[in-house]
Amino acid sequence: MSRLHSETHLIHRIGWLRAAVLGANDGIVSTASLLVGVSASGADHAAVLVAGLAGLVAGAMSMAAGEYVSVSSQTDTEMADLTREKGELASQWDLEVDELTGIYTQRGVDAETARKVAEQMMKRDALATHAREELGISDLTTARPVQAALTSALTFSVGAAAPLLVAWLVAGSWQVPAISAASLLFLALLGVVGAQAGGANLLKGALRVTLWGAFAMAATAAVGALFGTVTA
Repeated sequence: MSRLHSETHLIHRIGWLRAAVLGANDGIVSTASLLVGVSASGADHAAVLVAGLAGLVAGAMSMAAGEYVSVSSQTDTEMADLTREKGELASQWDLEVDELTGIYTQRGVDAETARKVAEQMMKRDALATHAREELGISDLTTARPVQAALTSALTFSVGAAAPLLVAWLVAGSWQVPAISAASLLFLALLGVVGAQAGGANLLKGALRVTLWGAFAMAATAAVGALFGTVTA
């Protein structure tokens, strides 16, 4: 008796991985940059913490809303395409069989076999088959707005909490370098985790998030120091 070969592919992680990495990365970069900018302006410790906490809450809500709206738009598009495809299957069955046959033929299947496969697949589940083969919609890629929104908000909050904790623990002249160094470390770790989960190069994953994070913090530190000096 033959045994089925079971495989686990990294593409199964793409939905939650994208939202999680994006949320955590934004949480670290935006909150750390805000804290560095406010601290560099000469604000007192309490003001820095309030700014950071406000940034965490606002950022988490913004990420959730943005992901929900974006992914909901994708869902609307998918549903519109599926509705149209359902109508075509009801009124143009033979043409849809020809279309599916053509898709399989273009992939290297001979015409006779492609026709048989198309007929068998459509007999089993015509809409799901055309959704997958023609539209590229499957269980792996189906948009899930609520999941994306909650994941982004949660991971943003976790990411933002890291530099905020450092800001709470360190005050005075050491605050800016401490937040910056810790945040770059957090970003590097996040890049490694994301790359590991996605099967990508670890060094590249770490570098591409730390470089942008360093640039963002340097820019806000310069703004904070400039306007803090001007207002002083």
